Amino acid sequence: MGCFIREGHYLYAMSIHKKIEAKRVTVKTLHAMKEAGEKIAMLTAYDYSMARILDAGGADVLLVGDSASNVMAGHETTLPITLDQMIYHASSVVRGVERALVVVDLPFGTYQGDSKMALKSAIRIMKESGGHAVKLEGGAEVQDSIKRILSAGIPVMGHLGLTPQSIYKFGTYTVRAKEEAEARRLMKDAKLIEELGCFGLVLEKIPAHLAKKVSESLTIPTIGIGGGADCDGQVLVTHDLLGITKDFHPRFLRRYAELFDVIKEATERYVDDVKARDFPSDKEQY
Repeated sequence: MGCFIREGHYLYAMSIHKKIEAKRVTVKTLHAMKEAGEKIAMLTAYDYSMARILDAGGADVLLVGDSASNVMAGHETTLPITLDQMIYHASSVVRGVERALVVVDLPFGTYQGDSKMALKSAIRIMKESGGHAVKLEGGAEVQDSIKRILSAGIPVMGHLGLTPQSIYKFGTYTVRAKEEAEARRLMKDAKLIEELGCFGLVLEKIPAHLAKKVSESLTIPTIGIGGGADCDGQVLVTHDLLGITKDFHPRFLRRYAELFDVIKEATERYVDDVKARDFPSDKEQY
């Protein structure tokens, strides 16, 4: 086991046997972090300005999530967002990043059931956005798509448990794999995802004891969102973490700020100043 020390944009992993230096976080960095026991911090990002802040704050991975469909476009589900829209968001994020690994979700309908389409979709994301890896949901049912994408040298992250693109199949956002049969399927899919060559795995909203078992059984890092403390890392939707969204209160969410209130108050003060002819002042005009 090693320890990590951050200096500027560098990440050092020191142990008796090796020393790893990485100006940018890569998939190899994440594997080294799992081996050394350092937790991986992952957040969502959808635009340049926020990506710059999160990257400067030390996030190891930025996920350009299809959750942009919810928090950026106001849709009820992740299903409506298109590949073109994901590429737009991803390219904006990439331009704001110096250190973090940028992973981009393949949106619904761009990889299920057609591995050739999956490869074309992944290639477009990599070429047009400059992203570093793609993520897709599912296990055995999407293994052909995973294989074909990996064959082109594109890193792939898996996603099991609650898979929001399948919400109409599940019918609810409740915890997954509570029953033994589904837990066994999830474990089997997790091992398959590793065997296929994926570099990591998101575990969403599953029992903590199951996430622990999966994490300990794999050599690739697991990233939990509602998967408990024993995953190799954690991810949250940034708008939830910052309190920009107000009507989402899952058990796994910890709010680190209440920016909805801060922004609302600032807007009210600005409106009041404009109405009162207080803004702009003499010093604020030419």
